[in-house]
This record gives sequence, C-alpha cells and structure tokens, in this order.
Amino acid sequence: MAKRLVMTYALWAFGGPLGLHHLYLGRDSHALLWMLTLGGFGFGWLREFVRIPTYVNEANREEGGKHRHRSEIPPPVAPVRFAGQVCVGIYFGTVALIGLQSLSFFYLIVLPLSVGAGVHLVSNAGQQTSDLSKTLTSCLITSPIFYGSTLSPLPISIVASVTAAQNRRYKPPQAPGSKQEIGPRLYRLGLAWLAFSAPLAYCIFHNTTATLYYLSDCMAALLDVFWFLPWLRSMLEYILLMPYRILCFFTGGSYYEEVWKKVLEILLREYTEREREALKVLSLAEEATVQEISQSYRELAKMWHPDHNPSKDAEAKFLRIHEAYEVLLRRHKPNRFK
Repeated sequence: MAKRLVMTYALWAFGGPLGLHHLYLGRDSHALLWMLTLGGFGFGWLREFVRIPTYVNEANREEGGKHRHRSEIPPPVAPVRFAGQVCVGIYFGTVALIGLQSLSFFYLIVLPLSVGAGVHLVSNAGQQTSDLSKTLTSCLITSPIFYGSTLSPLPISIVASVTAAQNRRYKPPQAPGSKQEIGPRLYRLGLAWLAFSAPLAYCIFHNTTATLYYLSDCMAALLDVFWFLPWLRSMLEYILLMPYRILCFFTGGSYYEEVWKKVLEILLREYTEREREALKVLSLAEEATVQEISQSYRELAKMWHPDHNPSKDAEAKFLRIHEAYEVLLRRHKPNRFK
C-alpha cells in the first residue's frame, strides 16, 4: 500500500520524537534510533521536516519494487550522519557508564560494544548500512587504550565512526512483498528498547532505593532521639503524618490515616544498610528476635574474645560483633514505634 505524505507529516508532528513516521514508512532502524534518542535529541526530528517527501518517495519505490539503481560505489560521505554516529556512540557509552560500570571487564567488553552499537545504529538508518563486525572490532581495539577513563566513549566513538564511514554501502534492495507484519517488527523494536533502557532503569531504581534507606535512617534516628519524651515524639510523628491527615480530611474518613500510618511504620522499620551489615556479622536472618540476637552474640563473643582466641584478628572481630549487637539492640528498643 502506497505511503501518504499527509499521514507521514501527521505522524511526524504528533509522534516524531518516538519515530512513528519512520515506523509507518518501514524504516525500523531509524524508528529505533529516534525512540532511544527522542528524535535525535530533537535536532534530527526538526531537520526531517524538509526530508519527509524524500523518505515517502523511497518507501513507495521499495513497496512497488522500483528500486533506484545502487552501484558498488559507496554512498557519499554525509557530515550529518558522521556527526550523528559520534554523538550517539558517546550517548550509548555514557548510558553504559551510568548503568553497567559495575560489571566485570566493563572497559574491555561492555563499553566498546555499547558504543559500537550506537554508531552502527546511525550508520544503518535509511538506505545505507555499514560493516558491523569491523565497527565493533575497532571499538574493542581502542577501548583498552583509554581503560578506566570516563571520557573514553569519545575517542572510541570517533574511531568507530571513522571505521563505519570507511565501510559504508547501500543496503541491498528488498524483494516486493518481503515486508514483515507490524507485530513482529514492534516485538523486535520493543526488545531492543528494553535492552537499552533496563540497565539505566535499574541504576535509577537502585539509587532511589538507597535514598529511601537513607531517609528511613534519618527519620528513625530523629524519633529515637526523643524516645524518653513521648509527647515530643508523638508531635514529630504527627508532623510526619500531616500529608495523610490532609488526605483524610478531604476524603472524609479515618481509614486512610491508619493505612498510611502503617506505611510510615513499615518505612521506619525497614532495615538500614548498617543493620543489615550487623545481621551478617551475627549470622542472623532479618526475622531474628531479641533472644536470638543475644544468643548469637554470646556465642560469637565467646569464640572471638581476645582472652580465648589467640588469632591476630580476634580483637577486631570481637569489636565488630559487639558493635553489631548494639546496633540491633537499638533497633529493638522498647516503645520505639508506640
């Protein structure tokens, strides 16, 4: 079915940064590139306003089997495409630095493959493509030279872009009727988008969780300071629950207040990083009772007491056990959440 110029412009206007118009024209690589970069960081999307008629004509020629003759001569070098390869390569490398830097052999394998994937995605947009294996090989060779540097995506991306430009070529024409259905195309695009976004989403979630643990620590410590003044502690808890009391006022019931009070209590009862480390030191599970904590402490303290253990590490180990015991005792302090 012939592609319509009006429909393409409409998709460009309302979903251009997400690549909807490229998806409509069958340009899946370009659509994926736009999904991951929000329209080439906005600049590419605006630039396409004058290029859409060319895209539509190319798509209609492909649909009708009327391919433009493509010689063995490589396509001319396009400065815009080259700049896009460098920028997207740096972008993919930066995302990898944020979400995957903790992986083993990151600078030797993960980072160069990420940069190379970004460069090849740009080189594969439209009617052109490049040699993926040579692009990735150049990244793998360049990456050890800048091992450990946070600026390494820049030189790796430049080398990969030069390699891709040297090995550029036209894509072979597709046979009429070889276009796949929209379902499998969306499935592949979804997998590619998930592979790109999952590490970044995990990093954001991990940092958010760490922040919540920190806030939980601060709130619990704040309330613990005033455990001997119940009225002051109650007032502070009332202030912390003020947003939920306002919600209760507008909803006309007390159910929400009780629910959110339990949520606050769960948040404050959440094990902090220090408490989880203390549990590891005493070899306890999170459900351990005060009796189990005391029993484990007595057994380990007896084992590692410097008077009974001649080991060089005995004193340091004994101090860690005692500190862990005190941390867990403070957590189970009576009336902490009453």
